Amino acid sequence: MRKNFRGFAVTFLIVIFAILAIGYLFLEKDVDKRFVQPVIENISKVNKEPTPTPFAFQEMTIPYLRSKTYLSSLGEMQKVRENPNYTSFLTSYNSDGFKVYGLLTKPRGEMPKDGYPAVVFIHGYIPPENYQTKVNYASYVDYLAKNGFVIFKIDLRGHGNSEGEPGGGYYSGDYVIDTLNAVSALRNSDFVNPDNIGLWGHSMAGNIVLRSFVADLKIPAVVVWAGAGFTYSDLQEYRIEDTSYRPPPSDSERAKERQKLRDMYGNFDPNNWFWKQVPATNYLDGVTGAVQLNHSKDDNVVSIEYSRNLNSILNQANIRHELNEYAAGGHNLSGITFNQAMQKTVEFFMNNLSSG
Repeated sequence: MRKNFRGFAVTFLIVIFAILAIGYLFLEKDVDKRFVQPVIENISKVNKEPTPTPFAFQEMTIPYLRSKTYLSSLGEMQKVRENPNYTSFLTSYNSDGFKVYGLLTKPRGEMPKDGYPAVVFIHGYIPPENYQTKVNYASYVDYLAKNGFVIFKIDLRGHGNSEGEPGGGYYSGDYVIDTLNAVSALRNSDFVNPDNIGLWGHSMAGNIVLRSFVADLKIPAVVVWAGAGFTYSDLQEYRIEDTSYRPPPSDSERAKERQKLRDMYGNFDPNNWFWKQVPATNYLDGVTGAVQLNHSKDDNVVSIEYSRNLNSILNQANIRHELNEYAAGGHNLSGITFNQAMQKTVEFFMNNLSSG
């Protein structure tokens, strides 16, 4: 009886093992296909991404700009102009160890309980040797300042009396860092509402303020006039026809760094792990602020297609935005268009920068 039972048990176990073995053979392909392959693909993707170890030109990337700490404050204020609407001062702040200057304009009259709303104003491309703090964009600052905003028009590094060498608007993080340190300096002042600081940028500065906007998710509003270079692919597609552009001398630090960048990562490639981390448009998730775009159809320096392209991207994101197109006005939105665009800009900032 025991022998029969043992024989039966051994036979039963053999059958069970055989069934399991056959089942494994049939399932093996499905397991590989459904589970193993995706894991291999994911590992492959991770290996193509940068490691936490610092890598060359990391300071250009949005993740780096987001992780950086910005601590600055305003320096001595030297009065340079006063009228019934506002008072303007020359002042400075620290940005990456450089002393960066700017024109700060404060409204006159009683300050709101929580401080004034403010706008950090970023100039477009002007040959650094030609840039003048109190001259360039004077009418723009005047218009905004008359409407109750603190306006801090900064002289990006290497411009005016600001220390450092011009880093360029598209292939460096320098100007974004200068912008975000200016925001920090205003937040640490005793006359600005730290929660209501917006950004304004023209031309090249469109790229700067949008990258600053996604790097600091607390910025509530951005206005761009005739901006360029948002996806970086658009720079290759539309180009910029700026006859005032002066390439940096070949022996300058900026030219040397730009060549190192090309040698290491090539020209912009939307599929390259490094270049993926540079455009602001790849980092729109989590953005809660609002964007206004203003562009003239007859702009012969920066194509209106830059703004239309960005507007299409923002249409697909959960970001409040608007695009205002003008029949004329050129690259600087001049003439009648200037007043129209300025009024829209003022209304936009009033709606998105509460005075508290």
